[in-house]
Amino acid sequence: MAFNDSFLRACRREPADRVPVWYMRQAGRYDPEYREIKERYSLLEICRKPELAARVTMMPVNKLGVDAAILYSDIMNPVASIGIDFDIVRDVGPVVHNPIRSKADVERLKPIDVESDLGHVLRTIELLSRELTVPLISFAGAPFTIASYLIEGRPAKNYRLTKQMMFGAPEVWFALMDKLGDMCIAYLRSHVASGAKAFQVFDSWVGALAPQDFRTFVRPTVERIFASLADLPVPKIYFPGVGSGELLPELTSLAADVIGLDWRVSVAEGRRRTGHAFAVQGNLDPYVLTAPMDVIRERTRTILDEGMREPGFVFNLGHGLFPQADLGKLKELTAYVHDYSRERLAAEAARDTDKRTVASE
Repeated sequence: MAFNDSFLRACRREPADRVPVWYMRQAGRYDPEYREIKERYSLLEICRKPELAARVTMMPVNKLGVDAAILYSDIMNPVASIGIDFDIVRDVGPVVHNPIRSKADVERLKPIDVESDLGHVLRTIELLSRELTVPLISFAGAPFTIASYLIEGRPAKNYRLTKQMMFGAPEVWFALMDKLGDMCIAYLRSHVASGAKAFQVFDSWVGALAPQDFRTFVRPTVERIFASLADLPVPKIYFPGVGSGELLPELTSLAADVIGLDWRVSVAEGRRRTGHAFAVQGNLDPYVLTAPMDVIRERTRTILDEGMREPGFVFNLGHGLFPQADLGKLKELTAYVHDYSRERLAAEAARDTDKRTVASE
């Protein structure tokens, strides 16, 4: 089967005959087959078994017809290598047993050793790079989002301890950002060396910050990550997570190729706020998937119409899939994105040809 590069072309803002689509958390609990696997293995156990992790990664590609695979993993995986003891607790999320609260806690963190501690992740990527006929997206958690787990000790709603460190102990904060930035750079570089065709940096919770605080406490490290990886010949995506619309104007200096949008900002407005400097990805509200298909198609059509106004659009959700999502609806949605965008782009190409013909006569 020929390699499907429509996702890569869209990331590079090159012409394509349809809009590519993939879904954040597309390998997840909405799939009955995956739920069966999770009855036998935890998330971290799956990640440590390359053949199984590769199988789970490929399941949505085979079942939904999406144009990219995203590595089955977790943003917390690399922190074990730097000295963090954590578990992924069902219905809670990451729980850190030795949270970061002081300068001494930051100083005890060691450099990441990807090959020794996370070789199973690299083996999974190598397996997938041989098997997939669509690009593999690898990913890492951005420093703010990872720091919020390390400092709070578990998922938080108000980020009180995180902001307390930012505002009250900035020297500790920036030391932690430096170490997490180094971790992210080394981790993603090793992924690309192993065969990943793109990567995404998830900053899932950075929307909790005001633009001034993002600019001061977070953006320098995010800029350093993308600048350090600029030599890698793969598309680079930054997803600033939910509620991040006010931060979009702060991103224009990133050496990224694609910016992911949540559903609170339209595609057109997202492009305006980022200076039309990037391809964009998004941004259907995941819970629209609870609606009837005619409503899903209507909302999707609006997003596609805006996305296709300029080259460089990848259809996705504005956040990850939820466990109650319907696999049948996702399959139908994927086909609709492909069919509708292909027809519209073909019609526009035909009109452009007619205009050139008339102009030449």
